[in-house]
Amino acid sequence: MRLERLAELGRGLAALFRERFADLEAIWFGHLGDGNVHLNVPRPATWPEAAWLERSAEVEEAVVDLVLALDGSLSAEHGIGLAKRHLLPRFPEGAALTELRALKRTFDPDGILNPGKVLPPESSP
Repeated sequence: MRLERLAELGRGLAALFRERFADLEAIWFGHLGDGNVHLNVPRPATWPEAAWLERSAEVEEAVVDLVLALDGSLSAEHGIGLAKRHLLPRFPEGAALTELRALKRTFDPDGILNPGKVLPPESSP
């Protein structure tokens, strides 16, 4: 997130959780000095797994929509990780998947370095 939009993100996230997800706790942390905000929303102890998975998907969608509206990015200093890889095509950097795959093939023609970890499989968007 660009630093000049960080306060706007904070206000947007606070409103989002107040209005739509008041039943959940939002823990913000990270590298605020460089615009790298992390969000952790722990599962309430009394919630069954199925209910939590459904609700956390709603949270993820709403947070991604807000980040996109503010021209933010999905990636952190360590990359997007497996859990968020499915979101990559929604972000501008997702448009670079073709180029990223070409680079991967150049430096790892046999696909032996961290297979399936960095990029979605070729059959995925």
